[in-house]
Amino acid sequence: MNAVPNADPNADPDPSGAAPRPDPVRPADDEARATARRLLGAARHGALATLEPGTGHPLASRAAVALDADGAPLLLLSALSAHFGALGTDPRCSLLVGEPGAGDPLAHPRLTVAGHARRLDRSDPDAARVRARWLAAHPKAALYVDFADFSFWRLEPERGSLNGGFGRAYRLGREDLLAARAPAPDG
Repeated sequence: MNAVPNADPNADPDPSGAAPRPDPVRPADDEARATARRLLGAARHGALATLEPGTGHPLASRAAVALDADGAPLLLLSALSAHFGALGTDPRCSLLVGEPGAGDPLAHPRLTVAGHARRLDRSDPDAARVRARWLAAHPKAALYVDFADFSFWRLEPERGSLNGGFGRAYRLGREDLLAARAPAPDG
């Protein structure tokens, strides 16, 4: 049997015996990586999806977003929010970014980043840097960023799904989403 180029290895076999269809989702290329990083860089908010404790039902909410130095999404969440508790119970989440323009909203690029969220303690060595990055992106947050019920969370990307518009879907890995970090200096 000949292998079908770009076939989905996880597809259920067709009971009719027909050959599997090619997978319409493409692997990442330079254009897809650039589009994904542009969408993340431009995002000031996104739809954060978590798993509701107790029921496991999906829970989506709008959340403000900024980027860490390597391009990982940062979130500032109140302990009063449902997604704060959800992430504390199960850190798996996804974040959808991308703004529709004129015309059909499905014709515009959007990116879903899936991964695990990690809460940053205020004593974390990265906390001051993250706070500064957040305020650079969201200056009005200075009014509440230091409230005791607010915490920073870093979404550690595992994979991404880029829909670049009709017929342009890509799978991205962690390395496709994050910028390369400079090596730490010796000594």
